[in-house]
Amino acid sequence: MIRLPKPQPPLPDQQATPPAAQPLGKAPKHQPPPWPWPPPKHWLKGLLWGTVGTIGVGIIANALKPVPVVVQVATVQRGDLQVTVNAEGKTRIHDRFVVAAPVSGRLQRVALDVGDRVAAGAVIAKLDPLSLATSVQQIQSQLQEWKAQRDGVKTQRPKAAAIAQAQAQIQAAQAKQQQAQARVNQAQAQLDQMTRDWQRDRALAAIGAIPQKSLESSQLAMITQQRELEAAQLAVAAASSEIKMTQAALGILQQEQSDPDYLLQVYDAKIASAEAELYRLQEDAAQTIVRSPITGQVLSIDRKSAQFVAEGTPIVSLGDISKLELVIDTLSSDAEKVKPGHVILVTQGNQPPIRASVQQVEPMAFTKVSALGIEEQRVNVIGQFSNPPKTLGDGYRVDVKIVIWEGRDRLQVPLSALFRCQKNLADWCLFKVDGGKAQQQPVQIGQRNHLMAEVKQGLQLGDTVILHPTDSVKHGVLVQADMAK
Repeated sequence: MIRLPKPQPPLPDQQATPPAAQPLGKAPKHQPPPWPWPPPKHWLKGLLWGTVGTIGVGIIANALKPVPVVVQVATVQRGDLQVTVNAEGKTRIHDRFVVAAPVSGRLQRVALDVGDRVAAGAVIAKLDPLSLATSVQQIQSQLQEWKAQRDGVKTQRPKAAAIAQAQAQIQAAQAKQQQAQARVNQAQAQLDQMTRDWQRDRALAAIGAIPQKSLESSQLAMITQQRELEAAQLAVAAASSEIKMTQAALGILQQEQSDPDYLLQVYDAKIASAEAELYRLQEDAAQTIVRSPITGQVLSIDRKSAQFVAEGTPIVSLGDISKLELVIDTLSSDAEKVKPGHVILVTQGNQPPIRASVQQVEPMAFTKVSALGIEEQRVNVIGQFSNPPKTLGDGYRVDVKIVIWEGRDRLQVPLSALFRCQKNLADWCLFKVDGGKAQQQPVQIGQRNHLMAEVKQGLQLGDTVILHPTDSVKHGVLVQADMAK
C-alpha cells in the first residue's frame, strides 16, 4: 500500500485563493509544488540513518585495512670497529715513597705543605738529637769500663819470663840427657871391647900363654867398665826425669795462662756489642735530619705538628707525579682477553680520550663483593701512560676502555637488531625492511662490542634493519620505519 502525503496547510504569509479560471480548450500549465520547510520528519530520519551507515561502513573498512607496525630502524654501514673491555681504573704514582722517622725522638714542625716540590736531598723534617747524644755518652763510658776490666784479666796470667824460664830448663834438661846418653854409648863401646879382651885372655891363660894375673886384670877392667855403663845409664834416666818435671811445670804455667780465656771472650763479646750499639747510635744521631730521597712532590703529610714520634712513624709521602700508572680492576674472565701492549683509552668527562697501554696483567686474582652483593674474582691490569696528562693526579678515578680487537672499514650492524634464531639458537638473525615489510634474515657475525657487531655474511651496505624488534614484528608484517637518531 502506497501512503500518499498529507496535504500541507498553507504558509502563514500565503492566502488561499481559488485558482484562476482558465480559458476553455487550454490545459493548465504544470507547476512544481513548493519545497516544504521544514522538511518532513521521516526525511530527517532517513538522512540521519544514511549518515550513520556511511560512517559505520567507513570505520569497518578502516578497521579491516592492515595497519603497519611502527619500528625503529637503522642502516647497515661500514666503519672502524673496536672491541673493548670497559672497566673502572684508578691512577697511582709508580714509585711512592713514605718517609718515616728513622729514630725515636721529638719531631719539629714540618714546614712543607701538600703539593710542594722538593729536590733530592732537601730537608724534609728534623728530630731533636739530645736523647741520642746522652745515649752515646753512656755507651762510650760503659765501653771504657769493659775494656779496663778485660785488661785486668790479662794481669792474672803467669808472666812471660816464668814461661820462658821453664822452657829454658826443659832445654837444659834435654841437653843433659843427650850428654848422658853419649856417655852411655861410649861406656857400652868400651865394655864390649873389654869383654872381647877378657875372653881372649881367658883362652890364652887356659893354654898357659899368659899369666893368671893378666887374666884377672882384664876381668877387673871389664867389671869396672860395666859399673861405669850403669852409672851413665842412671844419668840418662835422671836427665829424662828432669825433662819431665820441667815440662810438667811448663804445662802448669800454660794452663794458668789459658784459664782466664773465657773471661776475655766474655769481655770481648760485651765490647763488640757496645761498639755496635755505639755505631748505631752515632748513625741515628746523624739521621735526625730527614732528607728527601727523590725529586718530586709532597703527596701527603702524616705528621705536621711538633710531637714525639717513634721509630718508623710515617711523616711525609713523596712521589713523582709525572710517573703515573693505571690500576684497572677487571673481571677475571675479561682479564683473560687482555694482553700486554693493548691500547687503553682513558675517558674523563667530555675531554678527548687519553691513550695508554697495558704493561702487565697481575698473575693473582682477588675476591671482591659487587654492589649487588655478588662475590666476583677480579684481576688488576696495570697500564702505562705514553704521555701522562697534567689533569690527573694520584688516586684519581677514571673510566677506561681496553681495546682487545680493532678492525678498519668493517661492515657492521647495531647489536640491538640481533637476536637468536628460533630454529638454531647458535645462529643470529635480524629483521630487515624490504618493500615496507619485515623480512627475517639470518646473518653471520664476527667481532662485536656493546653497541655494534661485525657482519660477515647476510647483509649488504645500505640495508635497513629493525632495532629492538618486539613480538609484533614478524616475517612479512608491514612496518613503518622510524629512523634511529
